[in-house]
Amino acid sequence: MNSQPAQHQNHQPGDETEMTPKPDSFMKEYKAAGKLKGKKVLVSGGDSGIGRAVSIGCAKEGADVAFIYLDEDEDAAITAEYIEKEGRKALPIKGDIASKAFCAEAVEKTVKEFGGLNILINNAAEQHIQESLEDISEDQLRRTFDTNIFGLFFLTQAALKHLKKGDSIVNTASIVAYRGKEVLMDYAATKGAIVGLTRSLSGNLIDKGIRVNAVAPGPIWTPLIPASFEAEQVKEFGQGSPMGRPGQPDEVAPAFIFLACDDASYITGQVIHPNGGTIIGG
Repeated sequence: MNSQPAQHQNHQPGDETEMTPKPDSFMKEYKAAGKLKGKKVLVSGGDSGIGRAVSIGCAKEGADVAFIYLDEDEDAAITAEYIEKEGRKALPIKGDIASKAFCAEAVEKTVKEFGGLNILINNAAEQHIQESLEDISEDQLRRTFDTNIFGLFFLTQAALKHLKKGDSIVNTASIVAYRGKEVLMDYAATKGAIVGLTRSLSGNLIDKGIRVNAVAPGPIWTPLIPASFEAEQVKEFGQGSPMGRPGQPDEVAPAFIFLACDDASYITGQVIHPNGGTIIGG
């Protein structure tokens, strides 16, 4: 069984620069084929973890990439650097997606800088451990929903006026939407809401030719993990998966890229499950 050193971060959603070992999130082994050439992409939570890997992967496929981050300036600068190394434009946008006004501003900044928007990746999230439902405060509940579902909703609303036939939306769900997690009840509820929204919005937009899908990762080694769990729990993270280890962001990002590009032209309303072997729906 693989394990990580005990570690903890006291802030959400966490910093990749503080992690040991660092996640594989730079798509170094990814073989691109120009599948997003000329596309304009906006990723929420794109500074680190899965969002970083998706952002860099999209750039490798030929897209200009804007990404939203909360306050992780160092992580954001690194991600922007790697996007630009691919010869593409990078646009880091700092702010809180809990604000509808900020979400609208982020979309408009992207459109102004890139001249359009083709792909929205709703990835930003936070989670907070609580042992009992009674311990989940109103502030925590509202904050988790503000980031994970309301921010996604606001960004999508703002993006839709710019998306057209052939464009796509990819949302980040989670294995916990299907399997639950006894200490992540509010987080699991938001991820279940994302699955429901993905399925419903896909039907709503199908006549417009805009596809809506989701990716539901299992345990992935991202900053959210040391930012959520106690240090000793982090050591065991991911060992309960059938593969006996956590996944890496680079192992998840290709699912987003596939759903975003024309290879997935006959796929909408669906969820891909990169989770280390857990069977979902079987």
